[in-house]
Amino acid sequence: MKQEHIEKAYAIAKERYATIGVDTDEVLALLQNQQISLHCWQTDDVMGFERNEALSGGIQATGNYPGRARNIDEVRQDIAFVKTLLAGNHRLNLHEIYGDFGGKFVDRDECGVEHFQSWIDWAREMNMKLDFNSTSFSHPKSGNLTLSNPDKSIRDFWIEHTKRCRRIADAMGKAQNDPCIMNIWVHDGSKDVPVQRKKYRELLAASLDEIMEEKLDGVKNCFEAKLFGIGLESYTVGSHDFYTAYCATRKQMYTLDTGHYEPTENVSDFVSTLLMYVPELMLHVSRPVRWDSDHVTIMNDQTLDLFKELVRADALDRAHVGLDYFDASINRIGAYIIGVRSTQKCILQALLEPKQMLRQYEDNDQLFERLALMEEAKSMPFGAVYDYFNMKNNVPIGEEFIQLVQQYERDVTSKR
Repeated sequence: MKQEHIEKAYAIAKERYATIGVDTDEVLALLQNQQISLHCWQTDDVMGFERNEALSGGIQATGNYPGRARNIDEVRQDIAFVKTLLAGNHRLNLHEIYGDFGGKFVDRDECGVEHFQSWIDWAREMNMKLDFNSTSFSHPKSGNLTLSNPDKSIRDFWIEHTKRCRRIADAMGKAQNDPCIMNIWVHDGSKDVPVQRKKYRELLAASLDEIMEEKLDGVKNCFEAKLFGIGLESYTVGSHDFYTAYCATRKQMYTLDTGHYEPTENVSDFVSTLLMYVPELMLHVSRPVRWDSDHVTIMNDQTLDLFKELVRADALDRAHVGLDYFDASINRIGAYIIGVRSTQKCILQALLEPKQMLRQYEDNDQLFERLALMEEAKSMPFGAVYDYFNMKNNVPIGEEFIQLVQQYERDVTSKR
């Protein structure tokens, strides 16, 4: 697209938004600073470098599109390419199974900072900051229960693993002079209804309390709930009510995964309540289709509503944004770009909403006017603003990235 056309379209959009009290230059400055944590596992279907085995533990990647990253160099190669197509400066989210193990088997209770030093060095070279996750799935000791397992030896194994992960995340945070956000999610649950629900939740709470005893300044922990997992449909130990109470009483960050709710629930409804009782939110932006299917994030109502609620609550600065999907049915690099750009578009639309005018209408009980303006805002020229944002960042505009992804497939991923 020609620069002059983009600039003209932006000038018109800027003038149009000004009529409803929105400064697009200020909005673009906010969007420029909004980091999104890229999930490394989109490159290789959450295989990691530990066992080279398919997923287990209540989750599943679907599809077998050619070109999956097979090792640490290929994962980094893909992420480096993805970064060249995205406006802004984003973070990278790692799972423990993506350590630089040097071809040796390192069990989960043996991982250490040394296995992630090369990631810390690489991220510094790439001007990316790191986030982290403990990994309780896809292991012989995963079973149906990890941190809530009545078997103390298994429970202690996963407690040790998670403690070590916190130290790794702490080292990352200190190296980048910015806290590493470390997410804790365990799949623990039951296929059929158990008769000792409280017992397992007491064990999980005690395990988490022990894990969190060590004070580490370079890491911020967050805790992720889920409705159910594959083979664990009847009961989830770390349910939404469990982690809401846990995070509220421990003053910890809560993770909202958009795929971890009932299909009829709107995740945005939970934002305002959670913000009253927890310090921050971690967002795992995904797209559930009838269940936690982890489809590629798109610009749908659920994602738009989530970011609109955060902006309306003046809380975008209390939310950390990350992606969490793994689609192996299409080009994995293309899936990355689509998900990030769609998330950015949702954030941009939320920031472009005439918040002050809408609040005034609501305060005056002018409900027709409020609804009318909300609807009109949906068709405002935000696309021209997003094109200008990408142009200023010297990245592909509109559909231009499609050809570049296709070329990368021909040159790189198709030869794997």
